[in-house]
Amino acid sequence: MKIRGTASSISPLGEAEGAFRGGEAARRAILETVRILLTNDDGIDAIGIMTLRQVLSPLGEVTVVAPATGMSGCSHAATESSFRVFHLEPRRLAVEGTPVDCIRVALHLFPGEFDWVFSGINDGSNLGTDVYHSGTVAAVREGVFRGIPGIALSHYRSRPLTERDWRRASEWSNATIRTLLALPRPELGYWNVNFPCPPESYNGVPELSACPLEMAPLPASYLVEGNQFRYHGRYSLRGSTPGSDVAACFSGKTSVTYIIPPERSVTEECETLPIAAGGASTLA
Repeated sequence: MKIRGTASSISPLGEAEGAFRGGEAARRAILETVRILLTNDDGIDAIGIMTLRQVLSPLGEVTVVAPATGMSGCSHAATESSFRVFHLEPRRLAVEGTPVDCIRVALHLFPGEFDWVFSGINDGSNLGTDVYHSGTVAAVREGVFRGIPGIALSHYRSRPLTERDWRRASEWSNATIRTLLALPRPELGYWNVNFPCPPESYNGVPELSACPLEMAPLPASYLVEGNQFRYHGRYSLRGSTPGSDVAACFSGKTSVTYIIPPERSVTEECETLPIAAGGASTLA
């Protein structure tokens, strides 16, 4: 997996923010044609997806296709057996399946109708190696596999998130999304965004931090009772390399990471391997 998280690779972000200083006409020119597919892994009735839908609605047509129930931690799983899809209202569907199922169902029902995939806002962060098991992130990754760029948004939770937290997340999402949409359209990857969890008294807007994923794994700790295992690792004690997305988010910044899935660059990488014609290794 290629991860681009230095300031030079995703921006400069300041230039994107400056793109909106030309007034409403410049803003409309960038955003008026955006057609959005929105999903999550917390379920279609979760506060995070409702918050994000409100943020995205002024930017273009939003189609919501999300799991009927919570599917957190399902990674890139897809359902092989039959499942039901419920049409709740025009352009809003609930799927008895995973976030990846939701993307595939949406592209089946509305082929060629989406410019971007958005996923979130997740109730809890998806930092570092979390991207490998996150259903939130898997949804935008599936979009990338099918040629549609995406943005996954999550909210770190060092305590239960309150109504005020979600109001702030709405403001932060609006600013962050407009910044990223003003950048050149991603060709191979997706953005992974994580908002911090400052005290409820905080009234500012967190700084955007362009950073790579933290690659240290989560603590492997369990409470064991008989044959029952329950995860007991403390998320706040996970590895935090200076400059990583974990370090940024835990210090009160909004982490922003551009991720290229390995499948999108495998051809380029294979061309550099020491393999002779016919498949034999040239290594002696």
